[in-house]
Amino acid sequence: MADWELRPASAEDVEAVAELRAVVLRADLERLGRYDEQRVRQRLRDGFAPAYTWVVEVGGAFAGCVALRPAADALWLEHFYLAPHLHGSGIGTAVLRALLDRCDRDGTRVRLNVLQGSPARRLYERHGFTVETEDPIDVFLVREPNILSM
Repeated sequence: MADWELRPASAEDVEAVAELRAVVLRADLERLGRYDEQRVRQRLRDGFAPAYTWVVEVGGAFAGCVALRPAADALWLEHFYLAPHLHGSGIGTAVLRALLDRCDRDGTRVRLNVLQGSPARRLYERHGFTVETEDPIDVFLVREPNILSM
């Protein structure tokens, strides 16, 4: 696995993240009949909150991002995108594990949603996420804190 690190995101990262989102989600959105080249980027821009977002860097270069947004009863894991050439390298698993370890130490529940049929769902389920609800487009998952890690 390549060396990676997380750094706090800034407002200047929004376009790189929006572009990565469009690339990463394209196949799933097309399969679901939901891909719109402009909307996929604009939805990211509209919801981008640098204060809750980290940029994943590999070898000092932009490679992805992830956010943990606070909500009433949990943190929402959002905008978890990794450059396609890094999929399967173990970096996504390592980033997720690092974030979940923090949440476990804090005793915090984590929620997220993935698109129906997304291979990312397997990653989340391997890390303790379970289905809470689903609809024809999205699957909503939740993970309670691992008290053994606290």
